[in-house]
Amino acid sequence: MKRALPILMLLACLAIVAPASAQDTATYAPASGDAAVDRHLADINDYAARYPAAFADEMSRYYAVPRAYVEAMQQQPDWTAGDIFMACALAQIVGQPCRAVVREWSRDHAGGWKAVAGRLQAEPGSPQYRRLRSALEATYRRWDRPQP
Repeated sequence: MKRALPILMLLACLAIVAPASAQDTATYAPASGDAAVDRHLADINDYAARYPAAFADEMSRYYAVPRAYVEAMQQQPDWTAGDIFMACALAQIVGQPCRAVVREWSRDHAGGWKAVAGRLQAEPGSPQYRRLRSALEATYRRWDRPQP
């Protein structure tokens, strides 16, 4: 019985924690205007929760964002890894610094990422947005992670 008690306590803790994390993923709504991009961004949240350093490395190495900036953004309660990815990947595609897109999102994101991308002349369906989708696919290949 002494051995069973720690196992039962662990299972009870997992039962309490699992629904909360599932709920966070379920309620994340980036509203990019593209269901596939939305799925990727939600999955990036899961990936970065498990591998925050690898996520920061990816953003720094391939999206030209200082690692310290990514790490600071990861600590912000209003920012998810999916949103960080979207801001910095979108910035690279439209030729702006990530900070500029972060400011744009922070200023007004009522219409989700679709509205922000539209204000940056990179609305869904545009050549720039197709480049964003290609960037997502390249990131997943580097992570050796299946597409969501």
